[in-house]
Amino acid sequence: MKPPTRLPAAASRRVRDRIGSAPDGPLPVLHRGPHALYLDLAGRCLGVVDRLAAQVPCALRVTSLTGLESASATVVAGVLHLDGSPLPIGRIVDVAVPRIPAAGRAEQPSAARVAELVGSGTGLTPYGDDVLCGWLAMHRAAGVQTPAVDAAVRSLLHRTTLLSATLLDCALHGEVLPEFADWVRALGTSDEAAATAALEGIGHTSGRGLLTGARRALATLRVPVPA
Repeated sequence: MKPPTRLPAAASRRVRDRIGSAPDGPLPVLHRGPHALYLDLAGRCLGVVDRLAAQVPCALRVTSLTGLESASATVVAGVLHLDGSPLPIGRIVDVAVPRIPAAGRAEQPSAARVAELVGSGTGLTPYGDDVLCGWLAMHRAAGVQTPAVDAAVRSLLHRTTLLSATLLDCALHGEVLPEFADWVRALGTSDEAAATAALEGIGHTSGRGLLTGARRALATLRVPVPA
């Protein structure tokens, strides 16, 4: 019998801590693609993604998922196992949105507007959720609190997919895709156009939604950019 293959993984501290504190037992598989797997871990989505998939902040990152059927996912002693193969987290990745200065104050959308956005659209991450993620992440980048919007979003997470609800929670914690972080760093520089194109290329509409939300936030935060 072939022994299980050990697959070293990288993840954020929050993902590591969530798995580490989870009880032993099987996890339901929500979605399986050639380069990404999404699981239900205690009511939040846990991803396992390889280098060809979107590096969502709620996922473990591995080199490749090739050869894994992922018919079973189990937590054993704080370590995720796929098809019996352990995925120990050996490296912590930084998923925090870069900090930026802001001259303005947040203009918060109404609870009714938030309700219109949460779950609005199709797919694993509806477009309306992506817009909110971009808006929330930019306010976290600027260190500007948005308590009314945060509360409205949290109260409506049940209306969207588990992956999208988890990504909204990530945005509330200032956790973002690498392409979003690169775009924030590139604002006002010669790299902005390339960073914008890279972010727009994420998913079918996810990148465009994130950009729309982020730009709406920038319009009121009045972030100074280099000349």
